[in-house]
Amino acid sequence: MPGLSFTLDGKLVGDLGEAVAAELFGLILRPGGGTGIDGHALDGRSVLVKATGTSRGPVFRKIDARADHLIFTEFDFEKLAGEIVFNGPEHIALRDMPDAWVNQRPVSPRKIRIERDNLGRRPVADSNGRQRETSRSLNSHQNRPRN
Repeated sequence: MPGLSFTLDGKLVGDLGEAVAAELFGLILRPGGGTGIDGHALDGRSVLVKATGTSRGPVFRKIDARADHLIFTEFDFEKLAGEIVFNGPEHIALRDMPDAWVNQRPVSPRKIRIERDNLGRRPVADSNGRQRETSRSLNSHQNRPRN
């Protein structure tokens, strides 16, 4: 995959998550990453991809640019399996974060699953409190013919 190095320095799981998300959802990845936006969906939405192999929730940094959408994958390397745990608006996953923080802050695995389960049950409001269309997941394009 262009832009991914698959190095064994702690970035490997994240790079695998990005590669899987790009393959499953047709994301156009941004080279370099690290800005809070890893790529874009085919409809133009910016996407942040998070992944873990430790059964922990996603970890976030306080940054200025936030993505429109978050995909969080949990890998079980012993079982050679993975699960897309969260596929929805990033601001939903971050709703309980403080306004200001330093370093990194996790969202617990339980909390991210609760937010996932509630996605289809409520209208989604943007950061200004305006109601938007109910959250949309990115759809897998795995079974679509390739160009």
